[in-house]
Amino acid sequence: MNTTKHLLSLTLGLALLPALPVGAQNLPAPSGATLVLKAGEPGPVINRNIYGQFAEHLGHCIYGGIWVGENSPIPNTRGIRNDVVAALRELHVPNVRWPGGCFADEYHWRDGIGPRAQRFKMINTHWGGVVEDNSFGTHEFMDFCEQIGTEPYICGNVGSGTVQEMMEWIEYMTSDADSPLANLRRKNGHDKPWKVPYLAVGNESWGCGGNMRPEFYADNYRRYNTFVKDYNRSNYHIQRIAGGSNGQDYNWTEVVMDMVPVSQMNGLSLHWYTLPTGDWKKKGSATEFDEAAWFATLRNTLRMDELVTKHSAIMDKRDPEKRVGLVVDEWGTWYDVEPGTNPGFLYQQNTLRDAIVAGLNFHIFHKHADRVAGANIAQMVNVLQTMILTDGPKMALTPTYWVFEMYKVHQGAASLPVELNTPDYVVGGDKIPAVSASASRDAKGKVHLSLVNTNPNQPLTVSCRLEGVGAKTVTGRILTAPAMNARNTFDSPDTVHPVAFTGATLDGATLTVALPAKSVVILEL
Repeated sequence: MNTTKHLLSLTLGLALLPALPVGAQNLPAPSGATLVLKAGEPGPVINRNIYGQFAEHLGHCIYGGIWVGENSPIPNTRGIRNDVVAALRELHVPNVRWPGGCFADEYHWRDGIGPRAQRFKMINTHWGGVVEDNSFGTHEFMDFCEQIGTEPYICGNVGSGTVQEMMEWIEYMTSDADSPLANLRRKNGHDKPWKVPYLAVGNESWGCGGNMRPEFYADNYRRYNTFVKDYNRSNYHIQRIAGGSNGQDYNWTEVVMDMVPVSQMNGLSLHWYTLPTGDWKKKGSATEFDEAAWFATLRNTLRMDELVTKHSAIMDKRDPEKRVGLVVDEWGTWYDVEPGTNPGFLYQQNTLRDAIVAGLNFHIFHKHADRVAGANIAQMVNVLQTMILTDGPKMALTPTYWVFEMYKVHQGAASLPVELNTPDYVVGGDKIPAVSASASRDAKGKVHLSLVNTNPNQPLTVSCRLEGVGAKTVTGRILTAPAMNARNTFDSPDTVHPVAFTGATLDGATLTVALPAKSVVILEL
């Protein structure tokens, strides 16, 4: 048995997966799980920025996915797709990270302003070697943010840019003065300054952002940060996110935390991708996989808990007051690209397996709500573990999209402690917990409990004792499908989508949940 005690957001989000294909072992049903939900002992608030998104100039994320231009036959508002905007508004997206990723450290913002026909073109050397015409720049991105109701998270160019360039971009976007840069913004069509609440000072400076040593990056961060000015200090402070570690590089976190005063940064990033194989040269298929690959993917994604725990411990020694948030601003599954697509576009399908991965990671972030201040899944449209797939005028919502939609009740809610005792899901000689859970109470007093069953073969009964809840009713939704690799396509867009869940019963302070195999469930008490 695997026993865990952690903070669970009280929205019961259970990722329900379909049964294994023919050939799966007929294992005996494991014993049920037990859970104690302590609603009278609220923990830290789950930062809504944990549900952030990421849009990079990569493949068809921007062009074709978000931006089609004003003259496109695809319905749009000022060049931005109406269908994508409508879908994203339903997620209550808190922030969008842009323009990269690796692209950010070769992006020069002045190339993306002014009349589009006169904008400077460049080669996107990181992603497919295609010509970037910069028709989607600062004004278009800010318009997109306003249309979907989110806040911009700008990633600045440290790798190939200059201090002056970043300083002037901030002034261009946020200053209301009668100054040359603010007036240039007005000339280009936007009178009032935008609010830029989050700024990343570089991206992956240990790799594509400059191949820097942590000491060199820390000195650069201090220098660049000095010239990030708060032109609207009376209204808000730009939150500065320092470039953090590549996965388990704990030395990077130690050096940056030692060399950069806590007073000079608000966040430190962490990047970690889930690969089924752990081998970047052959990562595995997004859609054609067996139970061994299913299990390996979930086992590898659960490493996020270890990474967050160890990086948080390093930060705690230097920042016991937790003033610097850990921002996991790139995470998600990464598979081999879909056959027949440009390998530089990172296009992959999205199955029920990805929905389970999303649910598990959110539970980890909720568990560490005292330190994790944000996260951005990679990426928003048509790239990696995406929310939305498009093909010309066609659009399909992925299983991952639906987990974001189901779990949005956790945003900004107080985490609630849960004590979970779960059987293991065993494959070969390895095992992972069969059930994952998280709970929270929102501002209106509603308690939500989310549950994930990682076992693709066996349903489980979860017996919950509710302390301090006083619930009269329980309602829920479930996400599952008949096959592990079930997915939504343009021809069959509703294969995997949430439906009403009737497997939960409430008897006083006892909640009993019949949790299907390979499922995600969200309950409201």
